[in-house]
Amino acid sequence: MEIDEKCYGERPIYLDATYPVERRVDDLISRMTLEEKIAQLGSVWTRDLLTDGKLSSEKAGQLLKNGIGQITRIAGATSLPPNEVAELANEIQRFLVEKTRLGIPAIIHEECLSGFMAMSATTFPQAIGLASAWDPELVKEVSSVIREQMRATGAHQGLSPVLDVARDPRWGRVEETLGEDPYLVMTVGCAYIKGLQGERPGSGIIATIKHFAAHGFSEGGRNCAPVHVPPRELRDTFLLPFEAAVKEAGAGSVMNAYHDIDGIPCAASQELLTNILREKWGFKGFVVSDYGAIEMLQTFHHVAGSKKEAAKMALEAGIDIELPGVNYYGEPLIEAVREGLISEATIDEAVRRHLRAKFILGLFENPYVDAGKAPVVFDTPEHREIALKAACESIVLLKNENGVLPLSKNVGSIAVIGPSAASTRNLLGDYSYTAHLSKEKDAVPIVSILDGIKSMVSSDTAIHYAKGCEISGDSTDGFAEAIEAAKKAEVAIVVVGERSGLSANDTSGEGRDRADLRLPGVQEELIRAIHATGTPVVVVLINGRPLSIEWMAANVPAILEAWLPGEEGGNAVARVLFGDYNPAGRLPISFPGQSGQIPVYYSRKPSSWKDYVFASAKALFPFGHGLSYTKFEYSNLEISPDKVGPAGKVNISFDIMNTGERPGDEVVQLYVHDVIASLARPVKELKGFRRINLKAGEKKTLTFILSMDQLAFHNRDMNLVVEPGMFEVMVGSSSEDIKLTGSFEVVGKEREITGTRCFFCQVIAD
Repeated sequence: MEIDEKCYGERPIYLDATYPVERRVDDLISRMTLEEKIAQLGSVWTRDLLTDGKLSSEKAGQLLKNGIGQITRIAGATSLPPNEVAELANEIQRFLVEKTRLGIPAIIHEECLSGFMAMSATTFPQAIGLASAWDPELVKEVSSVIREQMRATGAHQGLSPVLDVARDPRWGRVEETLGEDPYLVMTVGCAYIKGLQGERPGSGIIATIKHFAAHGFSEGGRNCAPVHVPPRELRDTFLLPFEAAVKEAGAGSVMNAYHDIDGIPCAASQELLTNILREKWGFKGFVVSDYGAIEMLQTFHHVAGSKKEAAKMALEAGIDIELPGVNYYGEPLIEAVREGLISEATIDEAVRRHLRAKFILGLFENPYVDAGKAPVVFDTPEHREIALKAACESIVLLKNENGVLPLSKNVGSIAVIGPSAASTRNLLGDYSYTAHLSKEKDAVPIVSILDGIKSMVSSDTAIHYAKGCEISGDSTDGFAEAIEAAKKAEVAIVVVGERSGLSANDTSGEGRDRADLRLPGVQEELIRAIHATGTPVVVVLINGRPLSIEWMAANVPAILEAWLPGEEGGNAVARVLFGDYNPAGRLPISFPGQSGQIPVYYSRKPSSWKDYVFASAKALFPFGHGLSYTKFEYSNLEISPDKVGPAGKVNISFDIMNTGERPGDEVVQLYVHDVIASLARPVKELKGFRRINLKAGEKKTLTFILSMDQLAFHNRDMNLVVEPGMFEVMVGSSSEDIKLTGSFEVVGKEREITGTRCFFCQVIAD
């Protein structure tokens, strides 16, 4: 960068790393023109800077002349391999540093929901699968790999995790979430954030928590539709994971949601983005718009009559950065300032937040990466092992009648049937690189379930494959071949479910909402036809959200939920089918028997459990459900003390023993019920959990240390309080399979929580 001596005199403070960050920010802002400031509030699509796949100096000179806040998805918007992504990132940064007046580097953001959305990057299970593992340390391990791969290509910000509490499985994006329970969401979400951001800011990736807020409970399950959530439920359920992510995990960025709450779009909500997020929670990071959200204030919600009005509305609400490209935060915002519609001081505050992040990241000192080293950290054998571990842990054994599973590897013949049996594409979530960008081939080697089975069974086992049908459509032309394959086999493994993505061919994913949650197309008819042959049927569900599978649950002896298991999905499913891995995944969301039951989440209030005329109010498979190939026994519950003050803690101890003949994991779950409260409260709420491995015959003592802070809720005056009273304790292996019960009493006066609070239950295993 060439410094104008008339402007600077000596080396400017903002380029001197010996000064504190805030001093450097002050100095830089003082030197910026209005145009340069507003340029820091926008982003540019990588593709808009390229000609024939190369950085165009002409386009860069036009779009980056005043600098830029962010660059949108170099890896996730091109077909470049890792080293070329890194090279392009360096070129863009070099232009900004050397060819613009102030030399301010850009933050490069990327998608990373189920892995870095980049060619050759490791593809992990979709988020709902990671949540099914109930293993925060595993999730941290996964996001640490994502961080390593993203940093190697020059990226600085990841647009994950999704912290929406998912209460309506018709919503196509349920697969992107961590489930229906705020405690599970915030525990797994915070682990993801810590792994992604790392220990040192200069080498981490800024996590972006989204979608703020309550995106997972939209009207009719339709994406972007209004959310009808009252203020108390909003705070106690839907904001809780975000609060923990800010206060405990230190998330660096927040992304607004598309919808409106009580008529106010989240992108224009000063209450959400300023009053709650910044003033009440003390958030110090920056807020980015979901793609196109500011424009939607004018064109979708119709609360702004012009670009200037929409830009003013969003900026004053608290959105600092417009993504993915400069549209409303460009000239319209400049005009708004010059016309006095918005103050330059408001601009400065948003710029300050973004520049602070750039200094903390060390971008001014280290804007470049070593492009030659980038490929070395992509999809290594170690990374694939983590992907396999994650896929294995995510699989939920929903049903296993008469011990059908595990199968013998020496079985004489197997039929492998279904539209997802031989598919690799169908094993991936909507924001994987292959699903999102690659139309012709997988970005990394992906193991199909058919290939996983072939690699597992003996060389003497005959495998009969038939596709049977497509994911959707009404053609049954493949049924005859599938029935014939089943008749020749001792067991039929039928692999069905949904295809995730954003296109018209996809049945789940962003924008792919469904009114009916039965298996799409004729897949259920295929299962019925195979079942009619008399051959035992094992169903493997490849699905990002719960399906109404009432007939299947009643008639099929064994069902596995594999979700969207990623690149090692085929090997993981095969390991579970043949007993090399003892399944221990647990449902992070309740499975309805019928679509009309929705919402059917486990933590409803007592008044919500009345049955229908011809149906139960209960879920078909409840939250936390999952079977194992071994058995566990719970005993010796002790709760101490039995009376505690509203600021105290309670120790909940018990023994757990593997009474079966196989080693295995158990996911121990702690639920609490407020027996008599000043407001109607849920019948039970998850307050702690631990995935624990036990050898056959092994016994351990678990102690959950429950903070009374975890019992807090917003009272009639909308104050966050812990009330005195009796609390029932429930320990078990699902929200319905409760093994031990007890109680304790909170005594003393009601306690209002105004400062910090404890979000998580500590668990000790002896």
